[in-house]
Amino acid sequence: QVHVVESGGGSVQPGGSLRLSCEASGFTTTRYIMGWFRQAPGNKREQVAVIDNAGSTSYDYSVKDRFTISKDNDKKILYLQMNGLKPEDTGLYYCALSLARWWYEASGLSEYDFEHWGRGTQVTVSS
Repeated sequence: QVHVVESGGGSVQPGGSLRLSCEASGFTTTRYIMGWFRQAPGNKREQVAVIDNAGSTSYDYSVKDRFTISKDNDKKILYLQMNGLKPEDTGLYYCALSLARWWYEASGLSEYDFEHWGRGTQVTVSS
């Protein structure tokens, strides 16, 4: 059974940094796509950053140049380095994985392309 587990959330002041991790397990293939999504209270879930099987990435405009998504393909770990955090970055951050659509390119991905989701890790940015 496929599992996706996030970690690394917490509370930081504006301008601070956090590094989120996501460990995937329950499968052997190295062909997959992964991404980070977030949801603030009262808002819809939104895409933060995704990375495809080839390592190409796509970011939401609001986090571009502040966040960096990366992965260790062999260990099946996804990372999100978040720098220059702002209060509007506050939310529950979800990790998502797709095995079925592993060949999809990052630029065209949406949340509907991912079939496996973690339970989320909370990020709070406040002074």
